[in-house]
Amino acid sequence: MTDRPAVQATDPLTLADVEDRARAVLAPEVYDFVAGGSGAESTLDANRAAFDRCHLVPRVLSGVGTADTTTTLLGVPASLPVAVAPMAFHAVVHPDGEPAVARAAAAAGLPFTGATLAGCPLDELAVPGGTLFFQLYWLRDRARTEWLIDEAERLGARALMLTVDVPFMGRRLRDLRNGFAVPAHAAPVNLPGGQRGGGQSVGAHAAAVIDPTLTWSDLEWLRRRTRLPLVLKGILDPADARRAADLGADGLVVSNHGGRQLDGAVPGLLALPAIRDEVGGACEVLVDSGVRSGTDVLRALALGASGVLLGRPVLWGLAMGGEQGVSGVLELLRAELATSMALAGAPDVAAAARLGVRWASEASEREKP
Repeated sequence: MTDRPAVQATDPLTLADVEDRARAVLAPEVYDFVAGGSGAESTLDANRAAFDRCHLVPRVLSGVGTADTTTTLLGVPASLPVAVAPMAFHAVVHPDGEPAVARAAAAAGLPFTGATLAGCPLDELAVPGGTLFFQLYWLRDRARTEWLIDEAERLGARALMLTVDVPFMGRRLRDLRNGFAVPAHAAPVNLPGGQRGGGQSVGAHAAAVIDPTLTWSDLEWLRRRTRLPLVLKGILDPADARRAADLGADGLVVSNHGGRQLDGAVPGLLALPAIRDEVGGACEVLVDSGVRSGTDVLRALALGASGVLLGRPVLWGLAMGGEQGVSGVLELLRAELATSMALAGAPDVAAAARLGVRWASEASEREKP
């Protein structure tokens, strides 16, 4: 017998179910803004295909009854090897916006990554009992960039995550065809001009505020400027990973921005093993872009990631039911990961990292020893 409530016929059973619920309640142009990618969306599709091609090799007779999903991410405890990814304009999908997501993440024991393009004051991102990471865009306004760094430190952020793959926004054709613009109620209030960014296309708004000339010398300056652990998000090349580690990065996120920047870029999951091999233990390595289940989290662990960032499914949960909807997504992911780990014979996250992997395509087959 168990004290857990029975699953109701109407409860979502997968994150795909949650997306279906969200699509039913969102305006089509808002759904497309969240779901879409850049260009022909070949990288968006390839992200999922990479996970589907990655097959785990389970171990047997390991005596796993209940798997322990707890770990640390960037030095802080987490109930799962998962952090909520930085995403802009939460209030586009639900009026409760970023604070609702931050509260749900705190309740689940997971880090929440607040974004530079959040639609609420930064203070509302730091919720009681939560772990805050802060994502930074390199702004044309250097004084505002420094203010954001100082605010992240003041609010007790546990890491500063610099996005390095957005000198400007990729051509997101769904948004262009829909004429999608940032509504005033969701516009980034922490940037110069605040909600005056409402009414602009996402690309126009980004072009107005993001400095496309970011270089490695700026990273050196940032490493000196902040005492926070520094994470670079958007790394796909092992040489870039090595240079970042050599310059003092504490972590990397292997990411193609969810297929929303360079269309045709390599999927993060495929780039992950070489980057992990290149940096070794010099810095922590996470991955995002295409995570849609607990089994996907396990695949990432087996390929060398210390954890994943979860993006779109969080927004689907928010659209479906506000804070409660996000909590449901995170609980569903926890249940899936615990089940997958137990079935794979991995009693804990360290054992998950030792699982073997086979790729469906023989041309890129890889097995970890």
